[in-house]
Amino acid sequence: MNNISAVATRPTSVFSLSRQELALIAVTFVWGGTFLTVHTAMAYAGPLFFVGLRFVIAGLFALLLCGRRMAGLTRLELGAGAAIGVSIVVGYALQSYGMQTISSSKSAFITAMYVPMVPLVLWLVLRRPPHFMAWIGVACAFIGLVLLAGPESGKLSLHGGEMATLAGTIAIAAEIILIGHFASRVDSQRVTVVQLLVAGGVSLLMMPVAGEPLPAFNWIWVACGVGLGLASALIQLTMNWAQKSVSPTRATVIYAGEPVWAGLVGRLAGDRLPALALLGGAFIVIGVIVSELRPARPSRAVKT
Repeated sequence: MNNISAVATRPTSVFSLSRQELALIAVTFVWGGTFLTVHTAMAYAGPLFFVGLRFVIAGLFALLLCGRRMAGLTRLELGAGAAIGVSIVVGYALQSYGMQTISSSKSAFITAMYVPMVPLVLWLVLRRPPHFMAWIGVACAFIGLVLLAGPESGKLSLHGGEMATLAGTIAIAAEIILIGHFASRVDSQRVTVVQLLVAGGVSLLMMPVAGEPLPAFNWIWVACGVGLGLASALIQLTMNWAQKSVSPTRATVIYAGEPVWAGLVGRLAGDRLPALALLGGAFIVIGVIVSELRPARPSRAVKT
């Protein structure tokens, strides 16, 4: 059985959740709250610097927690961590860049597009045709994107921030797929340390290439970077641990709550999306959930 689609034993009812699923729900709440923090930090630092700071701190914190296990690091774990780390850099740098010009709530809903993109990426890379429900989910998410990105005109009108965020969702989809692909063959703690340090290091090394200068010192980006660094370490450690027994499909359904929590946090902070944009966000969340549904086939009556 392929590792991406392998599913460990799980509860038979959505009302009976495993501790791994409860942990993913908890980090989804935290993850949703990080959008406003990133949006705030973008007023004081560039995207590559902030992503680098965030994940270097996260990596060092994870190393502090898991340092004793690093002696057993294998080539597979090093390669897996590096691949996941690169996908993190691309996804989060583009997301941070986008939040220089769009609200945290809009960023969260567009970022949620990565869920219906997972089956599309699997199709393009591994030639696995998406399930019919995945196509319905993609259609719902696209309708939501039209309403969210162009609520005034009712047509798709993507600008720099929206385009960057949407492009970043492809990398985030790749991150989820890679975590699920390697989860059963590697030590989750060692891979987490590698991926976080790679993400932070690569992001900082890309600054001179992209022409991004060092920001002027400000306690706001320091506080945001340290806080998100610690949160990122806990999120990544939890994701890698939990996805050993929670399939990528079920995990992405849980992650569907992320933009909802981000939207609520953004609204408490004064973010006000137009009614059509909120409807678009709802369509994206519906698309996320629908894309992972697999209706049960009717059982045939047993002849006696």
